[in-house]
Amino acid sequence: MLLELRQLKIKPGQQLLLEDVSWQQFENILIDLGEHRSARVSYSHGYLEIMVPLPEHEKAKEIIGDIIKILLDKLNIDYDSLGSTTLKSEIMTQGVEPDACFYIQNQALVLGKNRLDMNIDPPPDLAVEIDLTSRTPLENYQILGVPELWRYGKQGLQIEVLQDGKYVRSDSSPTFPDLPIVDLINPYVRQSQVVGSSQAIKSFKQWVRDNL
Repeated sequence: MLLELRQLKIKPGQQLLLEDVSWQQFENILIDLGEHRSARVSYSHGYLEIMVPLPEHEKAKEIIGDIIKILLDKLNIDYDSLGSTTLKSEIMTQGVEPDACFYIQNQALVLGKNRLDMNIDPPPDLAVEIDLTSRTPLENYQILGVPELWRYGKQGLQIEVLQDGKYVRSDSSPTFPDLPIVDLINPYVRQSQVVGSSQAIKSFKQWVRDNL
């Protein structure tokens, strides 16, 4: 590319959209950005978006991820949490970095793998996107075949379930079919903004002890 990434200054909460980016350029950008960074990227059919999240974004991401782990542990379900690992497929010309992702049913198929290739590896069973400052496009996740996507925005949690290649809004989570996930996530994320994440998680753990 004509510009070096170090020349691009993206402020938290802002996004940069690049057009006509080849797959090799996308791969090179991932290398240039490195693994230890705050920026998140998504790539679809030559369009590359780079976004730097705000602190409120990161806070919501962490508490939702913690809630998922607490529930999986309580229900004695094995899983691997791969955070914002890059999910990409050159064949599908798609790449995306969720705010969090979990391998649950497909956990055994990715054990021991340090890199994932969606051309051969299964997608995560559950991905999480925080949409407080932007709206996550569904196309990346649909094409990659992620069966369940949680999007948390200013109106709260929305659950998208993949059916016949398209996402359909759902009131329940296939990962936690017997739990009122939306009614659990929303108040504890909001509570964390008032009393802090640690107190909100303590309250949630108490709910788990009392109800599960």
